[in-house]
Amino acid sequence: MGTPEFAKTTLAELIGAGHEIAAVYSQPPRPAGRGMAERPSPVHAFAEQQGLELRHPKSLKSDDELAGFRALNADVAVVVAYGLLLPRAVLEAPREGCFNVHGSKLPRWRGAAPLQRAIMAGDAHTAVMVMRMDEGLDTGPVCLAERIEIGPEMTAGELHDVMAGIGAGLMVRALAALERGSLVATPQRKEGVTYASKIGKAEARIDFTHPARKVHNKIRGLSPFPGAWFEIELGSKRERVKALKSRLVDGSGAPGEILTADETLQIACGEGAVELSRVQRAGKKACGAAEFLRGCKITAGTRLTDI
Repeated sequence: MGTPEFAKTTLAELIGAGHEIAAVYSQPPRPAGRGMAERPSPVHAFAEQQGLELRHPKSLKSDDELAGFRALNADVAVVVAYGLLLPRAVLEAPREGCFNVHGSKLPRWRGAAPLQRAIMAGDAHTAVMVMRMDEGLDTGPVCLAERIEIGPEMTAGELHDVMAGIGAGLMVRALAALERGSLVATPQRKEGVTYASKIGKAEARIDFTHPARKVHNKIRGLSPFPGAWFEIELGSKRERVKALKSRLVDGSGAPGEILTADETLQIACGEGAVELSRVQRAGKKACGAAEFLRGCKITAGTRLTDI
C-alpha cells in the first residue's frame, strides 16, 4: 500500500526478495502536467508493469472495500506513504498486522512531511524506521531503524533517495525476522514528540529577513518539490524563481539585496547571506546560477521584491 516514488522502491525490493504480492493499493490517478491529464502514481504504474493486481479506492471505510481487503487473506500489509488513513478493521485484517516504513527518528517528526521538516529544522541526522502500525498517527512500536546523517547542503530530494533505499531494505529484513519469529517491536518514547505537518503553499516563499541558515535550510528542505521561491523583476515582468540549491556564504547587506550577479548569485539575509547555485524560472527548466544570470539582466544592489 503506497503511492509515490518512495513507496515504489519498497515494492520493488519486496518483489526482488521473492514475496508474493496479493494486491497493490495506491491513490487514484490525479490530473497533472500542463494538460491536466490523469496520471497514475509511481506505485500504480510500476504495479501495472509487473502485472500485479492493482486497487485504488478513494476510501477504505466502506463495507465493500473492507470485504475486498479481507478476502486477500494476507499475512501482512506493507504500508509506505500511502496517503489514506487505515481504519482499525483494515489494520486488524492481515494475520500478522500492518507494517510501515517511516522517514524520521520517531517520535520526532510524526506525520506527512518528515524529510522536509527535519531539514528545514536544521537537524543534523534523522532515521528511517519500520514500525508495526496502530490507530495513531505514526505512533506504533518500532521494529527496525537505521540512522542517517543529514549533510549541511543535503536537499530533501537527496535525502529521499538515500532513505528510500535503506527503508526498502529494512522492510525486507523486518519481514524475514517476522517469519523467523524473532521480530521485536519496541514502544516509542513518550518524550520528544513533534509533528511534520504537510507543507503549505505559503510556506514555500522565501523570507530573506530571516537568518541565512534558516533560508538555506528552507531551500534545501523544499528542493526539488515544491521548491522554495522568491520574486524578482526581470525586464518589465515580475517573475517567480525557485531556489533549488544553496550554500551559506559570508556577506552582508539589506535583506533581499543581491550581492553578486556575475557568475554567482549571492543574496543578503537578515543575518549573513546565501549563494544560490541552482534555480528555476517559472515555466523553464532548472539551471545553474551562471546560466540563469546570462539570460537575465540582474545587477548587484538589486533588491528582491516580497522579501
